[in-house]
Amino acid sequence: MAHNPSSVRLDSVSVHFGGLAALSDVSIEINPGEVVGVIGPNGAGKTTLFNVLTGLVAPSSGSFYLGGKKRSWPKTPDLTKIGISRTLQSVGLFSDLTVLENVLVGATHLSNDNFFKSLFGFDGVSAQSGRSRAEATLAALDISQYSERRADSLPYPISKRVALARALISNPMTLILDEPAGGLGIDDIEWLKEFILRIRTETSVLLVEHHMDVIMSVCDRIYVLNFGQLIAHGTPTEIRNNSDVIAAYLGTGADK
Repeated sequence: MAHNPSSVRLDSVSVHFGGLAALSDVSIEINPGEVVGVIGPNGAGKTTLFNVLTGLVAPSSGSFYLGGKKRSWPKTPDLTKIGISRTLQSVGLFSDLTVLENVLVGATHLSNDNFFKSLFGFDGVSAQSGRSRAEATLAALDISQYSERRADSLPYPISKRVALARALISNPMTLILDEPAGGLGIDDIEWLKEFILRIRTETSVLLVEHHMDVIMSVCDRIYVLNFGQLIAHGTPTEIRNNSDVIAAYLGTGADK
């Protein structure tokens, strides 16, 4: 099978915590231009899978491929260097920095100059370049008007968009979103769905999400985990109608 240079694949990944198998022989792939979802009940292994891919958990076994080439498992500080960026459930903004400054944190690998010199204006060329890039990213997410606001003064839905802007400023080939719809109202969820579909031409997306409406609306393919095992993989229609998935997770809520 040919792989595009920006494809990401985890092959036969297992993770054990003591005697507990958090993941057992799980394989997933994210190809360019795709939105790929990961769902499953609480404790299914979604967070563990996310943590393996982002360098927070070392797998007990399994392989990581980027563009079809086997690589060592990524370390968290190196993610953006290999074209992977992520958001977190907890948002994770620096409360005493402005929105613009928080977004610039995501651009640290784009320059060899000292980041803090650039951020706080000691290096005019780098600072201006980074600022222009950050401003363009904020505009793309419709939050330019918040650029000089401190992060701790933001409404929650706006802080989620700022975290998304910080992940996107590095121009990732693969964007990992960890429950981006969590805590959002209907209007913001609709905006999120439209935005994910809009950016897919620039970056593939791996989406871990509890909101089934979001998953079913934006994903090309969906992986379903249960008790650390992959129990199904397919299109939204295939997953919606899969008896194993319905029994394990979707139930009567599949059509909601």
